[in-house]
Amino acid sequence: MALEHHSNHQMRFDQQVENARNYVLPFVEKTLKVSAGMTVLEIGCGEGGVLKPFYERGCTCVGVDLDQPRIDLAQVFLKNEISSSHMLILNQNVYEEAFLKKYGEYFDLIVLKDVIEHIHGQEAFIPFMKKLLKPKGQIFFGFPPWYMPFGGHQQIAQKKWTSKIPYYHLLPMGMYKWVLRLAGEGAHAIDSLVDVKQTGISIERFEKICRSSGYSIVNKQWFLINPIYRYKFGLKPRRQVWLFGAIPFLRNFLTTCAYYTIQKD
Repeated sequence: MALEHHSNHQMRFDQQVENARNYVLPFVEKTLKVSAGMTVLEIGCGEGGVLKPFYERGCTCVGVDLDQPRIDLAQVFLKNEISSSHMLILNQNVYEEAFLKKYGEYFDLIVLKDVIEHIHGQEAFIPFMKKLLKPKGQIFFGFPPWYMPFGGHQQIAQKKWTSKIPYYHLLPMGMYKWVLRLAGEGAHAIDSLVDVKQTGISIERFEKICRSSGYSIVNKQWFLINPIYRYKFGLKPRRQVWLFGAIPFLRNFLTTCAYYTIQKD
C-alpha cells in the first residue's frame, strides 16, 4: 500500500525540507558554495520543501511543477517565503518559450530531486537545461537507479503485495502489466507504474547522457541506503560499499539512490 507520506502532505513537505537541509545542500556545497544572492531553480518541485533550505541561505528560488494540486500545497506551505519575493512557485513547463526568455542563463543551480527518472526524452532534456544555467552553473540530481529493488516506484501501488515486492518491475512490459492487473491494481496506478518503467534511468545511461551533452560530472555519491529512508523508514543512510560500486551495471541493483552534480562546460 502507498506510504503514509503519499497522503500526508505536511509530512511529505517536512521530509523534503529535512532531507534537503541535511543531505542535498551539503552535497551541493562540496562543489558549489551556496550563498546569499544565488539563483536556484527546482524542476519538479512538488510542495517546495527542497527549496526551503536554499531560501534560508538567502538564495532567490524558483520552483516549477506540472501538477497543480502540489503547486497549491506549495503556495500554502511556503506562504511567508513567497511573500518575500525571493521564492516563486509556478505551474509551468520549462520548455515554454516564455520561461526560457525570462530565465535564459539565469540560474547558478538547478535541482532535480527524484525527478529525472520520470521525464521522457532525457537525452533531449538534460542538454536543454544548459540554456537555463549561468556559465559554470551546476545541476544537482538525486534519483533511484532503475534496477534497484524499488526502482519501479512500487510504493505508489495500491495493493499491499505489489507495493512491497522488490525487482518485479524488471519483468518484460507485457508480463509486468499482467501482474499488476492480476493483483487488482486500478487503471491509474498501472498507468503511473508503466510510465516510470518507460523513463527509469540507470547510472551508466545517466552518465553517458551527461557527458555527451557537454557537462562535466563534478561530484557523485551512490547510496546503499537512500538518505530519505531516514525520514520515511527510520533507516540510517549508508554509502554504497566500494566493492559493489566498482562493478558497472551490477551496482545499480543495490544502489537505492545516486547523487550527482554536473557542471556546464
